[in-house]
Formats: sequence, structure tokens, C-alpha cells
Amino acid sequence: MNVAPDTPALDVEMPAALDGERVDRALSIITGLPRRVVADMVSAGQVTIDGRIVTLRSTSLRAGQRLQALLPAPVDTGPRADASVRFEVVFEDDDLIVVDKPAGLVVHHGAGHNSGTLVDGLAARYRDLARLGAEGVGDPERPGIVHRLDKGTSGLLVVARSPEAFHSLSQQFREHSAERRYVALVVGAVAADRGVVEAPIGRSARQPDRMTVSARGRPARTLYDVRARFDQPVSVTLVEATLETGRTHQVRVHLDAIGHPVVGDDRYGSNRARPPELMGLLGPQRLFLHAWQLTVRHPDGRLLSWESSLPAELAAVLAELSRSGSGGS
Repeated sequence: MNVAPDTPALDVEMPAALDGERVDRALSIITGLPRRVVADMVSAGQVTIDGRIVTLRSTSLRAGQRLQALLPAPVDTGPRADASVRFEVVFEDDDLIVVDKPAGLVVHHGAGHNSGTLVDGLAARYRDLARLGAEGVGDPERPGIVHRLDKGTSGLLVVARSPEAFHSLSQQFREHSAERRYVALVVGAVAADRGVVEAPIGRSARQPDRMTVSARGRPARTLYDVRARFDQPVSVTLVEATLETGRTHQVRVHLDAIGHPVVGDDRYGSNRARPPELMGLLGPQRLFLHAWQLTVRHPDGRLLSWESSLPAELAAVLAELSRSGSGGS
């Protein structure tokens, strides 16, 4: 990480309250910087304890030690109103916005994505979202966002437009009362017509950018029902997946864990998830994964539900499979 010449320096004596704390966590607490930024500072040799460069971010601190660090120059990572970001709105009122997100659109800013995201498009269309962050409701860098869809996944996503909606929706997703149904095309013939995958999901120790089934992970449960099976030009199964929890990449990780990765998902399914017979229709970086149904309770008490049709590229894949005459139950 490059440091500007006028980068401010941190120089503090460790208080008793942080005795025994990891240096990365202590720095994050003191500065308010994300842990990933602090990790970069340690890797770049920009952090010292009592004058000695810290080489491990897990190094424990002791009360009375002097912690010094070069801090990164402030960077504005908030949304940048961008009217060119295209997405469909299927519902809106003073409390909620329901978006039908196209594949290829990133929901919010993150590593490598600091512009052109859904939050940038929302900021241009709904100027009032900025007041949520100003009022301390949620993350000001992603105002109104209470859940997300992966870049390669399309479909329905609800955004809070008022503080009441944000707290209500956050609770619904936390308690798993909001209902989300996906349609996915997976590799191979799924034997059972319906099933449940119940396996904890956590971040991979070997590949931190990936999630994995792990005993150290958080509980996760996915229900699935087979809609159709195809054996030509390649063996695949169309399933409907219902989330009973909401872990990162849950549908993708769980379906891969039972040996049936989502078609197009080379992150979890490697090359076998990208059969050449279908990739020409599906296109690069596109998963056959679509959030087709969403049900939430409005802050006024109404139970609302929306549905989204398959995007054209996914419908074209199913049409090709059906033309092969191999569809089953």
C-alpha cells in the first residue's frame, strides 16, 4: 500500500482496556479502519510496537506499549451518484425499493469496485437514501442495503428507503423470516426430487476470497426441489433453492457440496461447471442462478411478494436444452 508524503502518523500508548488484544484489531478499534486495510498496513511494514516493525497482524499488545503506524490517506468510498447504472425497479414506496438486478452488476463498493455499482445507481435515482447514513442508519457506504446478490447472479433485491424499513428488514433477514427463492441450473443429475443441505459455511482458510463448508462456519440451511432434468447435450438439472439462512455464496457453496455446482460457477465448480455446450449461450462470468421470488413484510405489516422472470440468456439455455428433447420431471 502506497503512503502519501503527508500521511498522518498514529502514536499512542496502549491503554489497559486493550491489553492482550491483537494488533490488527486494536488498530481497527483506534482508527476505525477496516481490518483488511490494517492488514495491508502491517504487510507494508507501516506498524511498529515500541519501535520494532510488526510482521504478524496477530501479534498481541500489552498495556503501556507504544503503538505507531503510518495511516493511509483518507479515501472516499461512499456511493457516487451515477445515472448510467441500469437496473429495473419492480416496486417502490416511501419505505422500500425492490430492484431486479441484472447479472454483471456489483451491488456495492468493495475490492476493485469503487464505481458503477448498484448503490451508485440508487444514489442517482433516490437522493433521499443519503439521509440514512447521515442519521447513522446502516453503513453510509451502502445506504439502504440489507442483503446482496453476487455479481454473476440476477434477480430480486430489496432496499430500505426509511430508517423504519431498514430496521425491520434487517431483523427479518437476521431472523430468516424473509423468504428468498432461487432457480439454478446445476451440473449432473440430482437424484432426489427434493432435499435439504444443512452444513455450516465459513471463509476458507486457504483461499480467503472463497466460502466453504466448515465446522468453524455459521449454520446454514438450503432447501431444494428439482424442476427438470436434462441429459443432452450435457447432463444438468434445473432446481429451485430456498434459503432458510443467508450466508455469503450459500446456494453456490451448498449445491457444490452435494456434487452439483451451479452452471457457470468456476469459482466453486472449477471447469466442470462451465460445459462448453452451454457457455456460448450463457456468456462469460454469468452464473445460471436467478433470485426469482422475494417475500418480505412491509414496515406497515403487509406481507409482500414479488416474482422475476428468467433473463433472456437463461431462458435461451433452457430452450436449447428443451430442443434436445431430453427434459424430464
